[in-house]
Amino acid sequence: MHTHDIPFSRPTTPSQHPPQIGFYGLGAMGYPMARNLAKHRHSHPQGSSPILVYNRSRTKAENLLAELGQDRICIADSPEQLAKECDVIITSLASDAVVMSVYAQFKEALKEVNHDKPKIFVETSTCYPTVAGELDEMISGFPHTHLITCPVFGPPAQAETAQLILVMAGDYKSKKDAAYILVPAIGRKVIDLGGNLEKAPTLKLIGNSLILGFMEVMAESITMVPSILNYARKMTHDTFDGQKGFGIDGGLKDATHIRSMTAEYNATMPVIDIAHQHMLTARAIHASQKVEGCAEFEVLDWSALIAGPRVSAGLDGLNSKKHLKVERED
Repeated sequence: MHTHDIPFSRPTTPSQHPPQIGFYGLGAMGYPMARNLAKHRHSHPQGSSPILVYNRSRTKAENLLAELGQDRICIADSPEQLAKECDVIITSLASDAVVMSVYAQFKEALKEVNHDKPKIFVETSTCYPTVAGELDEMISGFPHTHLITCPVFGPPAQAETAQLILVMAGDYKSKKDAAYILVPAIGRKVIDLGGNLEKAPTLKLIGNSLILGFMEVMAESITMVPSILNYARKMTHDTFDGQKGFGIDGGLKDATHIRSMTAEYNATMPVIDIAHQHMLTARAIHASQKVEGCAEFEVLDWSALIAGPRVSAGLDGLNSKKHLKVERED
């Protein structure tokens, strides 16, 4: 770990007892993040309490426990247990509605405990920026309790290898304490955006708007001329497995947030509007295939938006093998 990877001074020497870490959300991103955190002795030193994990589907928590053992993982019975027993609570959740619901549970739990030492909530989900303010109102009114927003850049493959980039906003000391727990355990670098909690999710959505816009341009281009790039490979070879990439529902959620931001700031971004339409087309085709029992993937990757320009061109949306080939005449 290089000193420039974390833009904060090193925290003061911790007390005899390392902080109890909690983790809520073991999805495509959360599972490898929690696993890496539990395995990394810098963030989770020998002799410290197991990381307390919770997931709405208990099976994933049980899988993580079986993989790492009881000295590193303990399964919480409820979200409230995380809020009451943990000093640092990390959340990785699928949507704004779920985030709001979970933090409402945290709020109720905090009413029942004494707050005599710092408690930090680290929200790593991709939310609409104003959600951060609503979460802050729920959490930061309790003594010694702080929220920091910390969305992450990188797909599940980078989460597996702890190569994520973390974007942080909020209370300075809380960011510093969290950064030295999370890097290099789950990420390789922190970008500090100051005290305004809305700045981190704003930057994350701007970043995703760039990715989504480039994908839309690639989708339109390789409909005519296939090329070889990361997302282009997925589109070229129809590898639209959302369980190995970024699920299309997440892409639609982020596109909706981006479009709301462009409206708020009077900044037109028509490529994102088109990408949103094409993801809806892809999802509709996939839903029809699931009803008919012929869907190849349980969940679509957001690169399946190429279905939109394909259908407009009179081609099959999700199966390029059905396309007519141009054959050379000798």
